[in-house]
Amino acid sequence: MARFNKLQVLNAIISTGMVPVYYHKDAETAKQVLKACYDGGVRAFEFTNRGDFAHEVFAELVKYAAKECPEMILGIGSIVDPATAALFLQLGANFVVGPLFNPEVAKVCNRRLVPYTPGCGSVSEIGFAQGVGCDLCKVFPAGNVGGPSFVKNMKAPMPWSLIMATGAVEPTEENLSGWFKAGVTCVGMGSKLFPKEAIAAKDWKAITDLCVNALNIIKKYR
Repeated sequence: MARFNKLQVLNAIISTGMVPVYYHKDAETAKQVLKACYDGGVRAFEFTNRGDFAHEVFAELVKYAAKECPEMILGIGSIVDPATAALFLQLGANFVVGPLFNPEVAKVCNRRLVPYTPGCGSVSEIGFAQGVGCDLCKVFPAGNVGGPSFVKNMKAPMPWSLIMATGAVEPTEENLSGWFKAGVTCVGMGSKLFPKEAIAAKDWKAITDLCVNALNIIKKYR
């Protein structure tokens, strides 16, 4: 079961403004990356269901976070169907993210009062997701569906919308300022936050530094 309630999850995501998105098949590597992000000020982290036995790695991460990163809110990403959502909820996922919108996933999450953030590529999809209780919607792939311009123009008639942009997000001032000026609530950031060379060299401080810098930029433009 989730360690954090729905309000705690959404408040953490909104207050920090960034959710790292990461997958690694090796649990020990994933733990070090999680801790590096935590040390950098991250309080919500999305582990993605992108490989065989990802649920086993996630289960270890949940137990590790409870001991070593007690304020870290761990969620699961890349969820496309309700059965998989239920599996990860049972393992302790505090929020569920998907690349697409599936109303059946929303039902599973709503029964547990766990936030579901679906991937939406149009204004209508965002509206449908909000209609089944999705407080925070993910614009994905954000760089391909119009970038910051899409967010800005979508929020004009729907200013209540809480949007997480994922895809084409980078830990640079030029990039992040564009998203937050457009009105995103937060961003999901993947590969640019986890350089392959840093992972290979086990340079966890490099990841921590990237998180610190990104969070500082976000604070500047909110």
